[in-house]
Amino acid sequence: MGQALISCAKRMPDVTVAGEVDQGIDMETAIAAGDVTIDFSSHSATLDVARICAKLAKALVIGTTGHNDEEARTIREFSKIIPIVWASNFSTGVNTLFWLTRKAAEILGPGFDLEVVEMHHRLKKDAPSGTAKSLAEILADVRKLQLSEAARHGRVGLVGERTSNEIGIHSIRGGDVVGDHTVIFATAGERVELTHKASSRDTFANGALRAAVWVDGRSPGLYDMQDVLGLK
Repeated sequence: MGQALISCAKRMPDVTVAGEVDQGIDMETAIAAGDVTIDFSSHSATLDVARICAKLAKALVIGTTGHNDEEARTIREFSKIIPIVWASNFSTGVNTLFWLTRKAAEILGPGFDLEVVEMHHRLKKDAPSGTAKSLAEILADVRKLQLSEAARHGRVGLVGERTSNEIGIHSIRGGDVVGDHTVIFATAGERVELTHKASSRDTFANGALRAAVWVDGRSPGLYDMQDVLGLK
């Protein structure tokens, strides 16, 4: 993603890469050189990045996933100091999928069973993907369910009949798949499927750069790509 960001930034006249951070490079010096920091490293490094951005009063765009509850709470605390765009997926198409998923769930109602299927490359470390979690959270919100109780991560054995309050979440890993996500609404006699497939990481890089331009100069707060795209 770092290489994709650098490559895509060269094609955006209003963006200049002021610094690049990799292992062994002084992070604070690099962050100080720019106006906005984009973090696509690892959830374990995000808090260090956020601390430095808060110290230097720099806006932050977070593209890492897999944060635990404590890490998420800390990021929210930092958003009281600096503006942060935090999204599970920076693709314009995926954020349109988020919007469509909410609308479909509202229109179709409780008579449809809900399932989310995602596929990524074999090297992806966390499962389900952050995007799949976001989709499931949208479905749970519409149905007024607690996702921690409604989620079914795959099924094996004699699990019994499917309940109406389940939200299935299924992760597939293999090859070099950049990211596929499908939301399934199924009922007797018909099925609706909403699918997004990413074929290039440039999709996410362009979205993150768009978010960086948007967040520069904003008031402290926690934003997402729905804010950036004006979908809220």
